[in-house]
Amino acid sequence: MDRLSTDGILAHAAVVYGYFPAVSEGNDIVVLTEPKPDAPVRYRFHFPRQQRGRFLCIADFIRSRELAAERGEVDVLPFQLVTMGQPIADFANELFASNAYRDYLEVHGIGVQLTEALAEYWHRRIREELKFSGDRAMAAEDPEAKEDYFKLGYRGARFAFGYGACPDLEDRAKMMALLEPERIGVTLSEELQLHPEQSTDAFVLHHPEAKYFNV
Repeated sequence: MDRLSTDGILAHAAVVYGYFPAVSEGNDIVVLTEPKPDAPVRYRFHFPRQQRGRFLCIADFIRSRELAAERGEVDVLPFQLVTMGQPIADFANELFASNAYRDYLEVHGIGVQLTEALAEYWHRRIREELKFSGDRAMAAEDPEAKEDYFKLGYRGARFAFGYGACPDLEDRAKMMALLEPERIGVTLSEELQLHPEQSTDAFVLHHPEAKYFNV
């Protein structure tokens, strides 16, 4: 376990993120070429709608193009991608190849947890940077108690393609084109999986009613 720190294995963690102008059109979220209500579509993301219950769709939590035109202001859609880098995966594979299965499981588990922790940390960073009217940060609504973070007590939510309300994993390729994570060493396989393995991506919805749901 000492090698994780002494060999600099954890020094390869990296993040790429960005804020993109967006509006909704029906069940779609469209990322625009510029922050104007009548701007052309850069990328379109389609989301399914619930067929029962509240009939929710991810696009419901982004300002519609019509409302954006009325107010003269589009919405914003943050994307983020974090990675622990290739060395920790190489170290885990080295342990597995040498039949050190217990150490392999521990290192692999640490890598998974560190990746998720970095994603959560950067989600917090986005909430700090994203400001509403009156220069009030989204993070101003974060809970005081640490345990409430585990209950998703902050405003909005972080969503990943391939799960729950956004099951289309092919949309990950569009996100990759927006973020250009190759500059931090992350690529997308033909199977739409991120490499290095200990990497994760997401988009953030700031709407106060945006919480996890399934379709």
